[in-house]
Amino acid sequence: MSEMDRRKFMGSAAGAVAGALLVAGCKERAKVAVPAGGAVRLAVIGPGSRGQELMRTFLRVPGVRFTGLCDVYEPRFAEARDITRENTPIFHDYRELLAAKDVDAVVVATPLSFHAEHVVAALESGRHVYGEKSMAMTVDGCDQIVEAVKRTGKNYQVGVQYHYATWYQDTLRRIREGRIGKITHVYAEWHRNHNWRRPVPDPNDQKLERLINWRMYKEYSLGLMAELGSHHISFANEIFGGMPESVVGSGGVDYWKDGRETYDNVQVVYRYPAGETLFFSAITSNAHEGAQIRVYGTEGTAVLTEGDAVLFSEAKRLKASPVTKVLIDHGIMTGASYLAEMPYRGKGESIPVPDDVEGNANYLACESFIRSIVNHQKPEADEREGWAEAVAVILGNQAIEEGKRLYFRDYIRKPVGAHSDSL
Repeated sequence: MSEMDRRKFMGSAAGAVAGALLVAGCKERAKVAVPAGGAVRLAVIGPGSRGQELMRTFLRVPGVRFTGLCDVYEPRFAEARDITRENTPIFHDYRELLAAKDVDAVVVATPLSFHAEHVVAALESGRHVYGEKSMAMTVDGCDQIVEAVKRTGKNYQVGVQYHYATWYQDTLRRIREGRIGKITHVYAEWHRNHNWRRPVPDPNDQKLERLINWRMYKEYSLGLMAELGSHHISFANEIFGGMPESVVGSGGVDYWKDGRETYDNVQVVYRYPAGETLFFSAITSNAHEGAQIRVYGTEGTAVLTEGDAVLFSEAKRLKASPVTKVLIDHGIMTGASYLAEMPYRGKGESIPVPDDVEGNANYLACESFIRSIVNHQKPEADEREGWAEAVAVILGNQAIEEGKRLYFRDYIRKPVGAHSDSL
């Protein structure tokens, strides 16, 4: 793959989705109609904590029914049937589920290390797939999914639900209209004060511990980068219209000394081709900042959270300080250059967030997936967005592990059958 092809591929993977989201944010979103032929029949592989949340949300979409549940942990079946409120068929092997005749689409919510295997198999069985983020655990796994989508012609939607959040779409539209000037930096945090563990019925059962707390172990997970950073990286790709070109990072198991292998804090810096920067931080020992994204432009700032968004105009400041001017600061004579540069604490412009399900990012993502099936349309957060986000996650994690800057051009290849003008 030539350097020219690689650069076109890296840019178009996220750029195509960025354009799609801009269109989506500028038009009335169509409601899902109940399919003429009956319900859309979903099956879920991995009805654990996230899988069950997706089940509850999908069942709020008109015309959806679950006709299959697959897991290797027996208690999940009773929990999932409490959600479906019927005697939904159960499977202990995903291949048996995929052999069933009454399944239209599959929700994959298994540990990250199994995503490529389960998603590709579901696509090859002729089913559409809603795959939890991150797309896959390796670049090769991401490539396999992209190739399977092109080979089968089936829909794949990655579970980055904030792609569909109305306040994210509206903020992105305002950014592209130039409301906050030229975007130079995005600072994103996902800060919690919690050990991130799930309770295990028998703490002495190490197999069960790894099954339930798979996010803690490098065999199954890329940790905070994949589980949290994927959302913010996906949005930054849309803002900058492409993928990063390099990344450097740090992290470690520095607070929770409980046997976990994946880091309890990570900080990464991505550089984009035009000189823009994304800084992402995830910690598990302080929740003051919460989950938020700050988009810095030359004329203002956009701040987005899981539940709202606010735009701030840049405070009027002197472009250059007149050092000869003498001022009084707290009783001391000083020059203008040395006045305290306080953070801006004025009011901003709030982006409206609907009160009903239209303001729920999870619902909007699930509804959009069903709509893409019913209307025979390609999902917005498709394999292109999933690939771009996941590759950035993978290389960000690898940069932390190796303690050096990584350049994307050295680690990616163009998936077989993928053309730069369409991916």
